Amino acid sequence: MERFWQELEYRLISFLAWAMIHLIGCTCRLRVIGYERVRELIESGRGFIMAVWHGRTLLPVHYCRGMGIWAVTSLSRDGEIQTRIVGRLGYRIIRGSSGRGGVKAALSAVKKLQEGGILAITPDGPKGPPNEVQEGIVFLARHARCPIIPIGVGARPRRLMPSWDSYALPVPFARCALMFGEPIYLNHGAERPPEEVIKTALDDLQRQAQLAVKEGC
Repeated sequence: MERFWQELEYRLISFLAWAMIHLIGCTCRLRVIGYERVRELIESGRGFIMAVWHGRTLLPVHYCRGMGIWAVTSLSRDGEIQTRIVGRLGYRIIRGSSGRGGVKAALSAVKKLQEGGILAITPDGPKGPPNEVQEGIVFLARHARCPIIPIGVGARPRRLMPSWDSYALPVPFARCALMFGEPIYLNHGAERPPEEVIKTALDDLQRQAQLAVKEGC
């Protein structure tokens, strides 16, 4: 009986979250910049990583739905709910986290990238600190020898949730901007640490996307 109620809870929460994402994504006045960089990589057949800060995932998750992108979710209760939400949006799932199944998940992700797949990553997730790049994305990009496409997101008006990442929730019919940056290639022997390179690109795109819609004004 406990499993029945747990399953009911998972289904209800994931459906409501999917409905909210779909409502916001379909009603927002979205301006997309730089998506041709994604198309070029897809046409080349080369695998790549799409990276966005954890608190800004809603719009890119909706915009890139149905593309068969791979996403890594944890083996926790929250991970199960996330799996069901993004699964409804056409994403494929790799389960694992730093605590459980992390090595297996990382190796699986590298393989998908080497086979030409697309992997969605939140470099500061799943627990932060916010807007700080963790080592996972560097490991994946270097071992798969693939580029990273940074993404910036702006929305006005929006609400910032009381969560560790100050999750930005655009309101329906908000003005929104979604910016895809130049591919980042992590070369060994570079002068700057790879985490700094990724963070700078994400922060710059984030500022540009916010300015495009005058977020916070």
